[in-house]
Amino acid sequence: MENMVNVYLFGKRYQVPSGLTIMTAMEYAGYELVRGCGCRNGFCGACATIYRIKDKQELHACLACQTEVQEGMYIATLPFFPLVKKIYDIETVRPTEQIMMQLYPEIYSCIGCNACTKACTQELNVMQYIAYAQRGEYDKCADESFDCVMCGVCSSRCPAGISHPQVAMLARRLNGKYIAPECGHLSDRVKEIDEGMYDELISQLMNKPVDELKELYNNREIEK
Repeated sequence: MENMVNVYLFGKRYQVPSGLTIMTAMEYAGYELVRGCGCRNGFCGACATIYRIKDKQELHACLACQTEVQEGMYIATLPFFPLVKKIYDIETVRPTEQIMMQLYPEIYSCIGCNACTKACTQELNVMQYIAYAQRGEYDKCADESFDCVMCGVCSSRCPAGISHPQVAMLARRLNGKYIAPECGHLSDRVKEIDEGMYDELISQLMNKPVDELKELYNNREIEK
């Protein structure tokens, strides 16, 4: 019991082993995670969670699969954030300031409070990449937001109602489509796939047992 900590899941107290992530602690306590668990490796952003520590008022945001439990932690998971996702055709839009004004005009209502950056579960400079988007510097916005996992916690704290992850996604798409230089070897590989060069290999891989696939993956040759 000396390595156990007290946590409160949705208001109910549980004792769980220290060192567990919030996600594994919830499962240890008997919760079956059907939604809000995603990749379990910090990439998908599905497990956005809020918590505070007993006797402290400050509210924290995190990813449940990456954050260890603490003594006196009050935890509540968040099912989703109502991000505004505008529909557009990447083949017809262009990397101009006007397209951001048209699709996400709320970014120009940013008051510079920096709440988005403080809330980010990936410790990204969110307010900075929004500033790049405002100026139409989509290559810089794409680079600054590259590690965004679309969890939406930043937007939950924004008084201007900005959908930061969707703004960043548009910037990355514009950058990839129109601004970044073409990657020759990637284009060649896509063409080979379209021509069916790897169909037989893919079929063989799909029929291999999981353990063998793991072995192949762990010992693969990584291109430089």
